[in-house]
Amino acid sequence: MSPVNLSVRDEQLRELMDDPDCDPVRLEATLRRFHLVNRLISGWDQVYRRRLRPTLLRLDRPARVLDLGSGGGDVVTRLAQLAARDGLQVDWTGADPDPRAHEAAQHTQNQRLQRVQGVHGAPSVRFLCADADALLAAGERFDVVVSNHVLHHLDAPGLLDFTEASRRLSTGTVLHSDIARGRLAYSLYAVGITPLAPGTFLRTDGLRSIRRSYRPEELAAALGAAWTVSSPAAFRLIAEAPGRG
Repeated sequence: MSPVNLSVRDEQLRELMDDPDCDPVRLEATLRRFHLVNRLISGWDQVYRRRLRPTLLRLDRPARVLDLGSGGGDVVTRLAQLAARDGLQVDWTGADPDPRAHEAAQHTQNQRLQRVQGVHGAPSVRFLCADADALLAAGERFDVVVSNHVLHHLDAPGLLDFTEASRRLSTGTVLHSDIARGRLAYSLYAVGITPLAPGTFLRTDGLRSIRRSYRPEELAAALGAAWTVSSPAAFRLIAEAPGRG
């Protein structure tokens, strides 16, 4: 077997779970285990502490935060839990146009939220089956828009459409988090995901995601001057821009 070429993005690869006809049982299992995978590799606790919480505190009022392309809903649920523990009042929304992901989020995430009691009671998240265009058409606006592991799924026009729409939805800031492509990230994930992978798409799709993902300079060039791209942790990228809502 020839070695995987990670020197360039493999834009032709498609993840199995993006197929609308993929195995629904394996898809459900994948979405259900995302909360474990994202807690281990996505670094949203750190992003919350260093970027999101200071922004929410500066508002000095209840905030509105959107997770755009929220998948199984685990990231926005985790952020809601962290904010509740800090006594922050936030209206959280997770939006995804895929009805399969929307259903999974509704069924599983609100159960997790009930385990956390903050100053203002248990946090809640509104889950919508909608894309950015639908939210804009409905007049929705948010103080902060975030996404996790969305950018690498998109082709070049889709990347620009998605990120521009996310800015139009935000009156404050936009934070898009994704994987940073690299040999070490690929190798570590290939081994580390093994215990969680049976019965899911986690291993195949995770490795494909890394091959499709950007390096910092590539993402900065693709997004343009309005965006700042940084690497806040190993194997991670954050693209940040001011909102235009």
